[in-house]
Amino acid sequence: MTAVDGEALRNRLRKNLRALSRWARREGVRCYRVYDADMPEFAVALDLYETNRGRALHLQEYAPPSSVEPARAEARLDAAVTVAGELLEVPPERVFVKVRARQRGAAQYGRQREEQGELYEVQEGPCRLLVNFTDYLDTGLFLDHRLARARLGALALGKRVLNLFAYTASASVHAGLQGARATTSVDLSRRYCEWATENLALNQLDPRRHAVVRADVLEFLRHGAPESFDLAFVDPPTFSNSKSTRADFEVQRDHVALLRGALRLLTPGATLLFSCNKRRFELDEAALRAGRAGLEIADITRETIPRDFARNQRVHRCWTLRLPGPPA
Repeated sequence: MTAVDGEALRNRLRKNLRALSRWARREGVRCYRVYDADMPEFAVALDLYETNRGRALHLQEYAPPSSVEPARAEARLDAAVTVAGELLEVPPERVFVKVRARQRGAAQYGRQREEQGELYEVQEGPCRLLVNFTDYLDTGLFLDHRLARARLGALALGKRVLNLFAYTASASVHAGLQGARATTSVDLSRRYCEWATENLALNQLDPRRHAVVRADVLEFLRHGAPESFDLAFVDPPTFSNSKSTRADFEVQRDHVALLRGALRLLTPGATLLFSCNKRRFELDEAALRAGRAGLEIADITRETIPRDFARNQRVHRCWTLRLPGPPA
């Protein structure tokens, strides 16, 4: 096999860790990104997780271009796995490797292999959350949304919170532990709804007040809800399709209908946090304001990019949409 010298990667990781480990200790961050394709010859993302079973490393390789010989690409990946594991002091059995190719549709979040169902527990702020390193491309916790979840929690006291495309309901856990009156988490995936229920139970949040609804989000919005909400978090996929839905979803094309539907369920003065991971996404503010006099829209992306993702300012975009308050 082609040999690859990993010393350059080792030096870069040391440099990143000097800054990030101090920051993480100071801020109480237990799961964070330590490297994100900083050097083109090592096109991987490295996420360090402090779990209930010790340190774990989640390594995602960005699929190499066809111009790179397969043997060379494999050698680079092997070197990255070895160097990162040694430097971060993670044993081989807790180094988990994935390949993140450009995908569309259900493949974005599809299973990696036969489901193992092994869950680890991590801490994020006041929340205990479950992650899975083996069964899916992602772990069940999007680290780049850490500050957005915290922001939702800070706004949640005494409010009824709607979480659309809830995934594993980590945002609902933040809201619940910060004093939300109630949360409703909506997702179409059976497995993610089960996972969401487990996360809520792990944090002793009463299921009578913190509901998980398995439904297509757009259908849920079309039919309405039995109650209104004071706060919402909407974090849709870039694209999705499912045998369970009548049509596919594409965030650039469909975000106006999605957000209009969500706003209709909110009370006067309510706030909606909207996040999107699609590169080059453009929010259609004019269409959203049409028929919504007084709607305030603010781009809060800079405030929601954590320090460990600062090297990738396009990792997500985030806005707040605030409805006008009730008439005086």
